[in-house]
Formats: sequence, C-alpha cells, structure tokens
Amino acid sequence: MKPILFNKSRVAIAVSVVLTAGLLMPVQAQEAEQEPEQAQDVNIEIVQVKGIRGSLARSMDVKREASGVVDAISAEEMGKFPDTNLAESLQRITGVSVSRANGEGSQITVRGFGPEFNLVTLNGRQMAGTGFSRSFNFENLSSEGVSALEVYKTARADVPTGGLGATVNIVTAKPLQNPGERYSFMAKGLHDSSNKAGDDLTPEFAGIYSNTFMDDRFGVTANFSFHRRDFQRQSANIRSWQLNPSLSVDASDVVDGRPMDANGEVIPRFWAPDANGDLQPVTAAFFPQEISFARDDIQRERTNGQVTFQFAATDDVILTLDHTISNAVTGNNSLSWGVWNGSFGGNANAYELDENGTAIYYNSSGDDGSFTGFRETGEVDSKATGFNVAWAFSDSLNFSFDAHTSKTTTDNGKDKGLGAQARVILGSAALLSKEYFFREGDIPGYNISWQNGSNELSPSEIGSNFSIFTRTPGESEVTQYQFGGDWLPDLGYGLMGVSFGAAYTKQSLSGSGGSNNANAPGFNNGTFAEIFPDSMFERVDLSDFLNQFAFGPDGVSPGYAYTFDIDEAIIRQMAFLTQDVLGADAYEIGTFGPEMFPVNRIEEETLSLYVSTEWEFEVKGYYVDVNLGLRYEETDIVSPARSRVPEYVYWAGGSEWLTQFASGGELVEVEFTGNYDLLLPMFDVKVDITEDWVGRFSAGKTITRPTLGQMLGNLSLTPSPKIGARSGSRGNPNLKPFESTNLDLSLEYYYGDASYAAIGLFWKDVDDWIDNSQVTTTFEGLHDVYQGQRWNNAVAAIQARGEQATDAAIYNEIVANGVGIGENNRVLPDPATDPLISWTINSPENVGARKVNGLEFAVQHVFGDSGFGTGINGTLVDGDVEYDNFVLAAQAILPGLSNSANWQVFYEKEGWSVRLTAAWRDEYLAGQGQPDTTDAPPNYVEEYLQWDLSVNYDVNENLTVFFEGINLTNETERSFGRFERQFLSAAQYGPRYAIGVRYTMGN
Repeated sequence: MKPILFNKSRVAIAVSVVLTAGLLMPVQAQEAEQEPEQAQDVNIEIVQVKGIRGSLARSMDVKREASGVVDAISAEEMGKFPDTNLAESLQRITGVSVSRANGEGSQITVRGFGPEFNLVTLNGRQMAGTGFSRSFNFENLSSEGVSALEVYKTARADVPTGGLGATVNIVTAKPLQNPGERYSFMAKGLHDSSNKAGDDLTPEFAGIYSNTFMDDRFGVTANFSFHRRDFQRQSANIRSWQLNPSLSVDASDVVDGRPMDANGEVIPRFWAPDANGDLQPVTAAFFPQEISFARDDIQRERTNGQVTFQFAATDDVILTLDHTISNAVTGNNSLSWGVWNGSFGGNANAYELDENGTAIYYNSSGDDGSFTGFRETGEVDSKATGFNVAWAFSDSLNFSFDAHTSKTTTDNGKDKGLGAQARVILGSAALLSKEYFFREGDIPGYNISWQNGSNELSPSEIGSNFSIFTRTPGESEVTQYQFGGDWLPDLGYGLMGVSFGAAYTKQSLSGSGGSNNANAPGFNNGTFAEIFPDSMFERVDLSDFLNQFAFGPDGVSPGYAYTFDIDEAIIRQMAFLTQDVLGADAYEIGTFGPEMFPVNRIEEETLSLYVSTEWEFEVKGYYVDVNLGLRYEETDIVSPARSRVPEYVYWAGGSEWLTQFASGGELVEVEFTGNYDLLLPMFDVKVDITEDWVGRFSAGKTITRPTLGQMLGNLSLTPSPKIGARSGSRGNPNLKPFESTNLDLSLEYYYGDASYAAIGLFWKDVDDWIDNSQVTTTFEGLHDVYQGQRWNNAVAAIQARGEQATDAAIYNEIVANGVGIGENNRVLPDPATDPLISWTINSPENVGARKVNGLEFAVQHVFGDSGFGTGINGTLVDGDVEYDNFVLAAQAILPGLSNSANWQVFYEKEGWSVRLTAAWRDEYLAGQGQPDTTDAPPNYVEEYLQWDLSVNYDVNENLTVFFEGINLTNETERSFGRFERQFLSAAQYGPRYAIGVRYTMGN
C-alpha cells in the first residue's frame, strides 16, 4: 500500500524548520504532516515503531536520505536513549571510537581523528568548551532529553565548520514536534563494584515532560536529570622514561641485553638529530624517573536540565526559546605511594637492560619513599540560552534566525576547606637502597631497604616532605547569531532547492591560576616525624590491589601503604612548621585569587557565509541527486595578555647581552592578533542504482581550527640573549586551521525493514598541519648590535692593526668610538644601522601536509518478526603519520589514529527488550612527550574491548523495569612508551550495575 501524503500548511513548514538539527543544519528526513481539516476527513491508523527496532529504522532512514555520508542514532522512545552516556552511544556509529575518563566514554575519535578534530554542536549551535580546548566532554550531558545524534562525516556548506573528522550534532526534544501531553520519568539505583569508600547504591533519576496548548500553537518541553556515582580507581603510574641518564655503575653490576658487535660494543639502533637537525645513529638506554601506585576514591554528581518554549505566533511564524544547564562536580580523595629515581648519577648501584635498552631492573640509593594524600573538588558548570525565529515567507521561501549564548566555567578549587587542590606528601629519606623491577607481569613493582633493617617503614618514621596547593579556574563563552533561508524554486533544469545563510560567532576564553609549594625544600630541613602521632597513620594491605593485572611471583610490591587524614596532616604542619622554625620555607597553603596570577585570554570572531544547492536528474534511467555548495569564513583572533614587553637588547660587554623590558619588567597588558579567511567548496552525488542500492561520491574541504591554547599570544623572550642563545616561546595567533581535502566513495544496500549493508572508502589530505616547532623570526624594534655596521667597522679596524678581533676587543672599540653608548658603557642598538635580531622561538606552527585513508563497513540486520536483530561495523585507517619508536625526536603524528569495531545483538518481543553490545578499539598513539624529556617519547594506549548489557521488560504499556550491566568483563586500561616494557600507566574500575523503573505516558 502506498503512503498517503498531505500538503504542508505554512505552520507545518515553519515547524519543520524549527525541528531540524539546528538553524543551519540540513533537514535529513521529515515526516509528512497533515492540516487539521484534512485530519477530520481521512481516518488513518498510524503505527509508530518504537524500541530498538524503531530507533535502528529511523537511523537507517537518515543515512539513506542524506546528502553525503551521515550517520545517526535515534532515541528508542521518549526519555530513553540507547545508552546512559552519549559518547557510549556514539561509538555504535561506524568510524567512531571513544576515549574514556574514569571508566566512562568522554570524548570521541572519528575516522582516526581525535577529539580536537571533531566539532560538537547542540541543535546546530557551537557550545562553549572546557579548558583551552574546543573539545566537548559528553559525560557532562545526560541522554534523557536527547532525541537524536547526527554525525556528518563529509563536507556540508550549510553545516558549521570545525569538524575535520566529523561534526556531531546533538538534537533535543521540542514540544511542537509531537503535539499533546507526553512525559516520561525514570529512577534507578547504580552499584559500582569498585566502590570502597562511598555508598554501594547511588541514585539516578530523570524526567521529561512535553505539552502543547492553545490548539497546539504553544508548547513547552522540560527535562531534568541527576546522576551520582561513587567508585574507586586503582592505578599504577610511571611519570616518564629518561633517555641516557649519566650513571656511575661498575660493569660487574650491569646486565646489558642490547645487541653487541664483535668488539662487545652496543650496536646503534636508534636515530637522533645532530646540531644541524640531521639524524645520526646512536645508542639509547631508558630509565624510569619514578614509579607510583594510587587508590582514588571518587564521587561524581551531574545535574542537567533544559526547558524549551515554542509559540506559533501566526500560521507562518514559529518562535522558540530554550535554556540548558549542566553542572558536574567531581570530588577525589586519593592515596598514592611510590619512589623517585630522578636523581640518577652517583645514586645508581646496578641495572639491567632488555634488548631495546629499557631498564627492567634498577637499584639505586638516595632520594626517598613517600605516601601522598590528594584531595580535589572540581566543578564544570555550563549554561546556554537560545532564541529562534522560523518564518515561512511563502510556499517556496522560508527564513530562520537564531541567537544564542553559552558559557562554561571550570574550577578545581571547590574544596570548601582549602579552596584549592591539595597534594600532601609525607615519607622518609632514611633508606639504604631501592629497587625497581619489571621482568614479569603487566605492571612493574618496587622494594625499599630501609635503615631500620626491613622493607617496611614504621609510622613513627614518617615525616614531612612537602605539599603542593593548586588552583586553575577558567571560563569559556560563545555568542552566536545565525541567519538562514531555503528557497524552493520552480525554474526547472533539475534545481530543487537553494539554501543560504550567514553567521557571526564570537568565542572568548580565559584561564588563570597557579600553585604554591609549601615547605618546598622537603627533607633538607629535617623530617619532623615527631609532629605526626602514630595513630594518624593506618596501614593498608594491598594483597588484592590491581587484581585484574598480572604481577611477578611476589605479587604487588610493595604490599602495603599508609593512609592518613589530609586535614590533620595540613593542620599539624601549619602549627609546627612556622616561620620561627623554617624561616622563608614556612608551611603555608597560599592564596589563589585572580589578582595573584596573570590571566591568559583569547577572543576569536568568525563571520560565515554559505550557499548550497540541491539538484535532481535522471541519467539513463538512474535517479541522481547532486548537492553543490560553497562556504566562506573570515576569522580574527585577539589575545590580550599580561606580559613583559621587550624594548631593546643591549650589550653589556663580554658575553653579557641583556633584554631591556618596558616599565622595569613589570607585567603589562599587551595584545597579540591574527586572522585568516577560507573558501570551502563541497560536492555530493547520490545515485539510486536500484530501489535498494545507493551509491555515493563526495568531495569537499573541511577544517579544524587550532586549539585556543595554541593561539595564546604571551610571547616570552629570554632576559639574557647571548649570541647563539636568542630564544623564547609563544603561542601563535596567526595559526591557520588544519585544512583537509576529502574524498568519499560508498555503496549501500537497503534490503529490508531496518536492515542494510554499507561499505565506504575515504581519503583525507590535510594541509597546514600544526606541530610545535622551533622557528627563526624577528620582531619589529628589536635590533642587533651583533654584526651591525658598528660591529663590522670595529672588526675591520682591529684586524687592520693586526690584532685578534675578540668579543672584548670589539666591545672596547665600539665604546671608544662613542657611538650609541648608554649608561655604564652599554652598547645600545642603532635602528638605522643594526639588523633585526634573529630569535629562535618555540612555537606551534603550520608545517607540511599529512594523509589519512581508510575503509569502513556496516551491516545491520533484523530477522523478520522473530524479535532478533544484530549489527556490526568496523573502520580500518592508515596514514603517513605513524610514530617511529627508534627516532629520538619529535615526529609528525595523528593522535588517536586506530582501527575500531562495534557489535550488538538484540531481542525485542512480547514486552522484552534485551541488548548485548561490544565496543573494540585497537592500540593507538595518544600523543608524544613525557615530563622532563627531550626525545618526545610516545604514549601508546593498549587495545580495549568493553561489553555492556541492557534488559528491559514492559510491565504494561506505560511501566518498564530494566537492568543495565556496564563493562561486564571488567576491562582494564594500560599505556606504555616506546616499547611495552616502558610502562606508563594501568587502571581498573570494575563493572557497574543498575536496576530501575521508567514510567511513560503519551509517547
């Protein structure tokens, strides 16, 4: 039976505009709506498919009807999204994998491009990010008020820019979308099996209410949610691996497993740059700077809410007003313990290296063993308000206007007692030696031989080392105005529609803060163990610690730790370690107001214009849809900062060159600026090969803008710019965006209800790649006495006398000539005759190009009316951005590039809805660089496979009870450096279980 279609009224047209993903987001699929008078004449039974099958069918329809490559996830019913976390839902989409924070999906990687390469919008609006980043953390937004997630993988002229990997649009519910009264309420109890210190059962509840009034001309939708999770994270960490530290060890105490030549010399297997930057063969040995273990007891609360009002002012005009809030508070009370190996040198006693030069055993003296108490309460608070007008000007032309502002503040100083993050380190330096070992198992261990004759420190021997108090608040704000229109011309020639629009977006971000080291000299002042009573410390048995990992034959080592009350430790140190006792090193928490630290700020303004056309042709019996569009963007960046402004560089004699700063070197307000403009074309072709087969080709350009942190001005030049050491660092407001030329080719087979198969190839050629690098540049007004006219004249005069032109001789000659001489015989620069100084600046820069290509496939199948269904998708990616572990220098990489796959099987019938899912991500490179290293070492993350289960039973048409199991197999996380034995971190969280109830009316 063919469907009955109805002409849309003007109100319906306006409503459909409002119901798109956002003002400028394209309409992918819209249900036909009928006029009220028609509804009275025609009696039609509408069957709405809900649940898993309905969600999959709607998502498939979006994919099929879209121009370009688009994937989507739809809510199963009102207030019920497929997963409790939006990131976990997104990983069901082909090509999407997630990175996790605290065992939950946090940010996404699409087609190998990490979070910073993906733009996330809410109803088509760019939202304020967190930190000096544009990335959006999905764990801060609940799923109950979300009706769909749309992932745009190819270029669209009418989609906001910024998503080189993809643009993800979060679509929330609106009242006029489904008139009438509807609501859904959910409550559940969550049990996290890792929890030790919090509540074993924590609450989560949510609700959404929607209703329309005044003959469906006015509507309101409101949703809210509250979520709390108490859990424990157990982890092991190594801060960094040090390359070739200077060690004094007898040869008899060294076991070197590296390959040797016939003369017993280590064969050079690594490459390092020489003074000219050319790679030369070298040998390498790597040693752990420290090793520590941690037990974090964490409590996280998240509150979300949104209210949306819609009013059909006339048959032609729809007004929409919405307000969204999100608040996430995370408290962490942590104990960690470990040893520091960073001194190396003469402290080394013995070591053993494996074939790659990685230390698998290291024995040393000196330094200390410590127990650290850590406490932090951090808050992320977001608010957004938007107003939209949709106007159906005529049957063929409609307009829309949207204005919104969003603001996010972050603050890790929400601890009511301290007002800062606190790290209190107690311990002892009274050790004979300490051992690090990693010959077996998944995680290394350590032992300490204490001067008390045992391998365990007693409470009476624990003294004051030092404490660190830190606060780093930040604020991000976005203001955006968007105007768009759609024209449905009756011109013929295959032209079906024209979309056009303009947008103005202003984003500002600021951050401040700093830290205070209390009693920084540590044990140099003595341990002061007497100020801590033995009763303050509680011994913790670690025999069951990190039990999901394999250790050596002795198990976790050491097998104990001491926990203590942080407040008591701070109060006792403040009371006893006063200025009378320690002078300037007295124990103080410090203050962290905004007046105490410089504020870094950046403002970015972007003007966008676009036009997009849709065409439809019949070519030799095939229906062909073409989308051709162009987007223009112009961006201006201003970075106000408090910096020391250099006025000139003078020569004080000999090797002493000094920078003279304005206002005596005080911090002054300065502005750094940058700008760029872009033309971004796009072209999509979709061919209906048969009724079931669809072929696609897409070409276009997409961009990802530099992170806001990379564009901070704040130039810092060395105050002592000796010849050969004229250096500095800066952000770069003049960075251009990553600009990718993309090609996509795909074939899709839609063979049944909610069933399809698809395969696609993609190529991305990225120009203006951004890397941190050293650049040689000049700055207006900073002139160089060196090799200026006076310098060269002095050299010539000295050599003419048959004398050696040393620095001292040149200086004396210039002073004797008396030209450009200042106070105390300073040789001042002469702008008329001296060249500009060449400075070597560490700065993010646009360098070269990178290529990425891949294949993705998806199969989704519903087994008739059996109730069973399954789906599997996978992505294979490759590129010229791989890291070479044997090159000891920074390299061009693409963090997050990895293969991924997802699988699900479900049963939905007779009131039951059961879904089992698996998400796999292959090993990937998360980044490069570790603290206190110069060889830019890599950070790899091991492959990850997570299994989740959900079971729902409909007691009746309104009431559902459900069970959820998350991370059923207790999957763990682990990372390492150049080689697997260069351990960096491991963590386990445990499975989570929830049981709950949902009541729905009018869905």
